[in-house]
This record gives sequence, C-alpha cells and structure tokens, in this order.
Amino acid sequence: MAEKRKILVVVTNVGAYEKVGMRTGLWLGELTHFWDVAEKAGFTMDVVSPRGGLIPLDPESLSHEALAELGTGKRYADREFMDLLDDTGKIADVDMGEYDAIYLTGGHGVMFDFPQTAELEALIARFHDSGRIVSSVCHGATGLLNVTLETGDPLVRGRRVTGFSWPEEELADRAEAVPYNLQEELKRLGAEYSTADEPFAPYVVEDDNLVTGQNPGSAKGVGETVVRRLATV
Repeated sequence: MAEKRKILVVVTNVGAYEKVGMRTGLWLGELTHFWDVAEKAGFTMDVVSPRGGLIPLDPESLSHEALAELGTGKRYADREFMDLLDDTGKIADVDMGEYDAIYLTGGHGVMFDFPQTAELEALIARFHDSGRIVSSVCHGATGLLNVTLETGDPLVRGRRVTGFSWPEEELADRAEAVPYNLQEELKRLGAEYSTADEPFAPYVVEDDNLVTGQNPGSAKGVGETVVRRLATV
C-alpha cells in the first residue's frame, strides 16, 4: 500500500443540532492539524462526506483561540485549501483501492450523519478487514458505532478506543444538545474506552490498525500515529 500514499478524510454535512438552535459542523482544526502532519510526510488526501457538496464549519472552531492553534488560521486563510470544503465528493463514490487509510474528523455534526450513513459503515469495515488503517478523532468515533466486521462483531468490541468524553461534553455545554453519549455508546458495544487524565488533554489510543483520538487537541497526534504506522506498511 505504501506506493499510493493517499488518505481518505471524511467530514460531516450537518450544520445544526436537532434539539437546540446552536450551529455546528466540522471542527476545522481536526482537519487541519491532521492534514498538516500527513501532507508534510508526503501523503495526499481527498475529502468526502455522506452527501457530498458544501461542508459547514462549527462557528466555535473559527474563534480566535481555535484558529491560533497549530496554524489553523493559516489554513483558514488559504483559499485553495478552504475551497476543498466547497464541493466534497460522496462516500458512496469512493474507490477504497486508492487509499492507505481513512480518517474520520469530528465536530458535533458527525453525531447526526456518520452513524446513519450505511455507505460509510460499509467502507470503514472494508478498510479494516483489508488491513488498512481506520482512524478517528473526537466525535469522529461516532462513525465506528454501527460498523460490523466480517465476523459479525462490532468493530469496537474488545478494542482499545477513545473519543470525546462525557465530562468534556458537559464542560463544552453540549450535554443537553447531543443526541447520545458517545462515551457510553462505545462502552455499551464492548469497547475498552479510556481517556486522558484531564479533560481536553491530547490523548491517542492505538489498537492494531485502529487509531483514535479523544478531542480536538488530539488530531495532530492521530496524524503522527497514522503516518508512523503507514511508514512500516
């Protein structure tokens, strides 16, 4: 797989919560931090979404503080880069053979479309069963919830994983807005879920070809882990 050096990046199409009026979407840094690491290592990336087309951005990911983290603001000012989010491809049209790994970005929007997209679930299962790397960060782990492997088992059963924790959800004032508790859903499926000692601290869990990051600050670490693993393939 090394000669392809290509990663599939999946983002959300959902820009609003269902129960409250707050807007959401892709958390931009979870894309840019991973992208910077992978691009520096020589990988190219394609961005796709469940429906294709324009990608909404979580307004809070565009705050001065968020844009200052790890050069996100530089990417936000880059017209060519941001135009990638204007017309994304559809998951249903993906040829898995072109890619070494798949990366599921977060932002609360994914909670409403990743687990409800059968094409994404099937694609993740094929990546995993073929030995390719499956990775996610923060709420991107919601894309793993309904993935069933060839054995009939949930992908996350018995696997070491992480994702946005419930204490972090409460600290972000989104506990009443989200449709479910990601932490509890992963544990209910039999995952060995763990977190950093402190909320919002970077934390990455690696279990064979499954790589997961806990929160937005973990996107760079997920990228570094994926790049390191691909260097050995």
